[in-house]
Amino acid sequence: MAYGALDGTGLDAALRRRLAALIDEGREIWERFDREVRRHEFHPFVAADYERVLATLLPLRRPGLRFLEWGSASGVITIMADLLGLEAYGIELDAGLVEIARGLAARHGSGARFAVGSFLPTGYEWRSPTRDSRLGTIGRGPSGYLELKRPLDDFDVVFAYPWDGEAPIMRDVMRRYGAPGARLILHGQPDETVRRR
Repeated sequence: MAYGALDGTGLDAALRRRLAALIDEGREIWERFDREVRRHEFHPFVAADYERVLATLLPLRRPGLRFLEWGSASGVITIMADLLGLEAYGIELDAGLVEIARGLAARHGSGARFAVGSFLPTGYEWRSPTRDSRLGTIGRGPSGYLELKRPLDDFDVVFAYPWDGEAPIMRDVMRRYGAPGARLILHGQPDETVRRR
């Protein structure tokens, strides 16, 4: 990533360098993963537009803000949030990717925390407006909140990069389990503020 791409962000030079290095390594991890895994079999990990996500996170910088990424994959976005001063956590189904994320966090001096599991709270059942109970999300596993030892309503901001069909489920989970006033940021879609049912 060109170091100058972070100019105008209001961040000090040292933090800009750290974020640029993180994004560069994140892209390298994605390219290697795509070459070694995705070209041989389906895997849901697709890298987000890291600069676009960074631009979304910058206005959220406030002390004490708690951030959660659903489907944190290699951890780049969760680590970015941590480097920006948010208390950052990620949940990811693929244990191998969680190990990659933890290693990336350590290399970049981040305190971001990662859990293996699903972003769905224990006991969650999806009911579409047509009463279809088929879960439109990829993969199943134990709830990641158990490992984090934090419920969903502990988080102020939740970020996810949904697959087709996942956004309605993510919105439903936030409406049912998120904290009132928490923000749901779905990559490529308008932000939403939680209003409990």
